[in-house]
Amino acid sequence: MKDGSPTIQLNGAGLRVALIAAQWHRDIMNGLIDGARRSLADAGVSDVRFVNVPGTFELTVAAARLAPHHDAVIALGVVIRGGTPHFDYVCQAATIGLTEVAVRTGVPIGFGVLTCDDEQQALARAGLPGSVEDKGYEAATAAVATSIALRDVPVLPTPAGHRAPDQSTP
Repeated sequence: MKDGSPTIQLNGAGLRVALIAAQWHRDIMNGLIDGARRSLADAGVSDVRFVNVPGTFELTVAAARLAPHHDAVIALGVVIRGGTPHFDYVCQAATIGLTEVAVRTGVPIGFGVLTCDDEQQALARAGLPGSVEDKGYEAATAAVATSIALRDVPVLPTPAGHRAPDQSTP
Protein backbone atom coordinates (compact mmCIF):
# COMPACT_ATOMS: atom_id res chain seq x y z
CA MET A 1 0.00 0.00 0.00
CA LYS A 2 1.22 3.48 -0.88
CA ASP A 3 1.79 6.03 1.86
CA GLY A 4 -1.33 8.08 2.39
CA SER A 5 -3.70 5.69 0.65
CA PRO A 6 -6.88 4.87 2.55
CA THR A 7 -7.80 1.45 3.87
CA ILE A 8 -11.29 0.82 2.53
CA GLN A 9 -13.52 -2.03 3.67
CA LEU A 10 -16.53 -2.50 1.42
CA ASN A 11 -19.77 -4.40 1.29
CA GLY A 12 -20.81 -4.20 -2.33
CA ALA A 13 -23.27 -7.09 -2.20
CA GLY A 14 -26.17 -6.40 -4.54
CA LEU A 15 -24.32 -3.91 -6.72
CA ARG A 16 -24.31 -4.30 -10.51
CA VAL A 17 -20.86 -3.43 -11.88
CA ALA A 18 -19.56 -3.16 -15.43
CA LEU A 19 -15.87 -3.91 -15.99
CA ILE A 20 -14.58 -2.58 -19.32
CA ALA A 21 -11.08 -3.46 -20.52
CA ALA A 22 -9.04 -2.43 -23.54
CA GLN A 23 -7.06 -5.12 -25.37
CA TRP A 24 -3.72 -3.39 -26.06
CA HIS A 25 -0.73 -4.56 -23.93
CA ARG A 26 -2.31 -7.89 -23.01
CA ASP A 27 0.03 -8.89 -20.14
CA ILE A 28 -0.43 -5.55 -18.41
CA MET A 29 -4.17 -5.63 -19.03
CA ASN A 30 -4.41 -9.13 -17.56
CA GLY A 31 -2.86 -7.78 -14.35
CA LEU A 32 -5.29 -4.85 -14.24
CA ILE A 33 -8.29 -7.10 -14.91
CA ASP A 34 -7.20 -9.61 -12.25
CA GLY A 35 -6.76 -6.79 -9.74
CA ALA A 36 -10.22 -5.37 -10.48
CA ARG A 37 -11.80 -8.81 -10.17
CA ARG A 38 -10.03 -9.40 -6.83
CA SER A 39 -11.33 -6.09 -5.53
CA LEU A 40 -14.88 -6.89 -6.62
CA ALA A 41 -14.70 -10.33 -4.99
CA ASP A 42 -13.28 -8.81 -1.79
CA ALA A 43 -16.21 -6.36 -1.75
CA GLY A 44 -18.79 -9.12 -2.27
CA VAL A 45 -19.81 -7.92 -5.74
CA SER A 46 -21.07 -10.89 -7.75
CA ASP A 47 -23.07 -9.19 -10.54
CA VAL A 48 -20.27 -8.18 -12.92
CA ARG A 49 -20.58 -7.64 -16.64
CA PHE A 50 -17.23 -7.84 -18.44
CA VAL A 51 -16.78 -6.08 -21.79
CA ASN A 52 -13.62 -6.04 -23.93
CA VAL A 53 -13.10 -3.11 -26.28
CA PRO A 54 -10.27 -2.73 -28.79
CA GLY A 55 -8.39 0.12 -27.11
CA THR A 56 -8.43 2.82 -24.47
CA PHE A 57 -10.14 5.30 -26.82
CA GLU A 58 -13.18 3.00 -26.98
CA LEU A 59 -13.63 2.85 -23.17
CA THR A 60 -15.74 6.01 -23.22
CA VAL A 61 -18.43 4.81 -25.60
CA ALA A 62 -18.69 1.49 -23.75
CA ALA A 63 -18.97 3.31 -20.41
CA ALA A 64 -21.69 5.57 -21.84
CA ARG A 65 -23.69 2.52 -22.95
CA LEU A 66 -23.22 0.54 -19.72
CA ALA A 67 -23.37 3.21 -17.00
CA PRO A 68 -27.16 3.79 -17.03
CA HIS A 69 -27.72 0.09 -16.24
CA HIS A 70 -25.06 -0.38 -13.56
CA ASP A 71 -24.24 0.96 -10.10
CA ALA A 72 -20.57 1.44 -10.98
CA VAL A 73 -18.27 1.11 -13.98
CA ILE A 74 -14.57 0.27 -14.03
CA ALA A 75 -12.58 1.35 -17.09
CA LEU A 76 -9.17 -0.27 -17.60
CA GLY A 77 -6.63 0.56 -20.27
CA VAL A 78 -2.97 1.19 -21.00
CA VAL A 79 -1.49 3.97 -23.09
CA ILE A 80 2.28 4.06 -23.49
CA ARG A 81 3.94 7.18 -24.85
CA GLY A 82 5.41 6.83 -28.32
CA GLY A 83 7.05 9.25 -30.70
CA THR A 84 3.88 11.00 -31.88
CA PRO A 85 1.11 13.10 -30.27
CA HIS A 86 -1.24 10.07 -30.42
CA PHE A 87 -0.54 9.39 -26.71
CA ASP A 88 -1.79 12.85 -25.72
CA TYR A 89 -4.95 12.59 -27.81
CA VAL A 90 -5.93 9.16 -26.50
CA CYS A 91 -5.18 10.03 -22.86
CA GLN A 92 -7.11 13.28 -23.06
CA ALA A 93 -10.08 11.67 -24.83
CA ALA A 94 -10.29 8.85 -22.28
CA THR A 95 -9.93 11.13 -19.26
CA ILE A 96 -12.43 13.75 -20.40
CA GLY A 97 -14.82 11.20 -21.91
CA LEU A 98 -14.99 8.99 -18.82
CA THR A 99 -15.38 12.02 -16.57
CA GLU A 100 -18.24 13.32 -18.71
CA VAL A 101 -20.00 9.94 -18.61
CA ALA A 102 -19.72 9.80 -14.81
CA VAL A 103 -21.00 13.35 -14.35
CA ARG A 104 -23.81 12.96 -16.90
CA THR A 105 -25.09 9.65 -15.55
CA GLY A 106 -24.23 10.02 -11.87
CA VAL A 107 -22.63 6.57 -12.01
CA PRO A 108 -19.13 6.30 -10.50
CA ILE A 109 -16.40 5.26 -12.93
CA GLY A 110 -13.20 3.76 -11.58
CA PHE A 111 -10.42 5.21 -13.70
CA GLY A 112 -7.93 2.41 -14.23
CA VAL A 113 -6.19 3.80 -17.29
CA LEU A 114 -2.42 3.67 -17.04
CA THR A 115 -0.77 6.56 -18.89
CA CYS A 116 2.92 5.74 -18.86
CA ASP A 117 6.12 6.86 -20.51
CA ASP A 118 7.29 3.27 -21.05
CA GLU A 119 6.29 -0.34 -20.55
CA GLN A 120 8.27 -0.65 -17.28
CA GLN A 121 6.13 2.05 -15.66
CA ALA A 122 2.98 0.20 -16.73
CA LEU A 123 4.27 -3.15 -15.45
CA ALA A 124 5.08 -1.53 -12.09
CA ARG A 125 1.44 -0.43 -11.72
CA ALA A 126 -0.35 -3.47 -13.17
CA GLY A 127 -0.69 -5.61 -10.04
CA LEU A 128 1.53 -8.33 -11.48
CA PRO A 129 4.15 -10.22 -9.45
CA GLY A 130 6.88 -7.66 -8.79
CA SER A 131 4.58 -4.66 -9.36
CA VAL A 132 4.64 -1.91 -6.74
CA GLU A 133 1.01 -0.90 -7.34
CA ASP A 134 -2.25 -2.56 -8.32
CA LYS A 135 -4.20 0.06 -10.24
CA GLY A 136 -6.90 -2.38 -11.37
CA TYR A 137 -7.68 -3.20 -7.74
CA GLU A 138 -7.60 0.49 -6.80
CA ALA A 139 -9.91 1.54 -9.66
CA ALA A 140 -12.49 -1.10 -8.77
CA THR A 141 -12.33 -0.24 -5.08
CA ALA A 142 -12.82 3.47 -5.85
CA ALA A 143 -15.84 2.82 -8.08
CA VAL A 144 -17.54 0.50 -5.58
CA ALA A 145 -16.75 2.76 -2.59
CA THR A 146 -18.18 5.78 -4.39
CA SER A 147 -21.31 3.88 -5.41
CA ILE A 148 -21.86 2.83 -1.80
CA ALA A 149 -21.21 6.39 -0.55
CA LEU A 150 -23.81 7.77 -2.97
CA ARG A 151 -26.37 5.01 -2.40
CA ASP A 152 -28.43 7.05 0.08
CA VAL A 153 -27.80 10.46 -1.47
CA PRO A 154 -31.00 11.59 -3.14
CA VAL A 155 -30.93 12.96 -6.64
CA LEU A 156 -32.28 16.47 -6.21
CA PRO A 157 -33.85 18.65 -8.87
CA THR A 158 -31.20 20.73 -10.56
CA PRO A 159 -31.31 24.49 -10.93
CA ALA A 160 -32.64 25.85 -14.21
CA GLY A 161 -30.16 25.40 -17.02
CA HIS A 162 -28.47 22.34 -15.52
CA ARG A 163 -29.08 18.74 -16.53
CA ALA A 164 -29.83 16.11 -13.89
CA PRO A 165 -27.87 12.86 -14.03
CA ASP A 166 -29.60 10.13 -16.01
CA GLN A 167 -30.92 7.74 -13.35
CA SER A 168 -32.76 5.40 -15.72
CA THR A 169 -32.69 1.67 -15.11
CA PRO A 170 -32.88 -1.17 -17.61
